[in-house]
Amino acid sequence: MADDPQKQKDNFITPRAPYHGEFTPERMVFNANLQEFAGKVSLICNLETGGKITSEDAYSRIKQLWKALKASKKVLLDETDSQGKSV
Repeated sequence: MADDPQKQKDNFITPRAPYHGEFTPERMVFNANLQEFAGKVSLICNLETGGKITSEDAYSRIKQLWKALKASKKVLLDETDSQGKSV
């Protein structure tokens, strides 16, 4: 049966691609975070291009998202590395 309209809208606005790398739970979560980062950056760029937000605001928002992604990588991937597990 077809998805409900809200789910279709969500899938259109923020599509998700399946994970194809070497599977670990940490890598899969980081991949989801990376996809979310990419989607949000795209939306911010479109808002700036359309004149809805300033360039400075767009830069600030993307910088915050980047810091969050970087922290996510550190927690999910770098700490796994330092514990002797393969990444």
